[in-house]
Amino acid sequence: MNYTRRQLLLFPLAIAISSCSSKNQGRKLARGSLISALGDSLTYGYGASIEASYPTVLSQLTGLKVSNDGVSGNTSADVLKRLPEIISKKPKLILFGIGGNDFLRRVPEDETISNITNTIQQIKQNNIPVVLIAEPHLSVGALFGNLSDHPMYRNIAQQEKIPLLSNGWSDILSDKKLKSDQIHANEAGYRLFAQKMRDFLQSEGFL
Repeated sequence: MNYTRRQLLLFPLAIAISSCSSKNQGRKLARGSLISALGDSLTYGYGASIEASYPTVLSQLTGLKVSNDGVSGNTSADVLKRLPEIISKKPKLILFGIGGNDFLRRVPEDETISNITNTIQQIKQNNIPVVLIAEPHLSVGALFGNLSDHPMYRNIAQQEKIPLLSNGWSDILSDKKLKSDQIHANEAGYRLFAQKMRDFLQSEGFL
């Protein structure tokens, strides 16, 4: 093997390493930055006090100003309608988790996917980074407490090229000790989710 050929073989590897190390360059959040936790009752913290909600705990863990923009009962269509108000706050990052109520109300999957995708695209158009949060779907395993993420979240995240926090809620809501009822976390569950989110944001270069 001559030197020129070796250079050619190593060149793609060098590009890959460079891309991985700089993918979140310039997105690190300064302490005190405003971010929005946008979603439904899992974001709001139903089943625990508002002080125990994951946005409040995440703020304590990170030093960020985390706005709790979760509304119990919201569907993907409801969040899409609320989005202009959220964007007007000019958050530095949006943590976006929705879909559980769509599943419970049997909203057509195509409609839910369209609403979530539309919401993400509008956020991106306003130059705001967004993290998608997967939520559990209704399946045979769910009847026995073994929850798993709806596969649409991974597809949407790949299509829109955004970070996806997977298995956060599914793991927590599969553990009876971390639940306040069948579909909501308790104080310990929300704290664990906030810790998972903090670790995820660190791994993605936001912290």
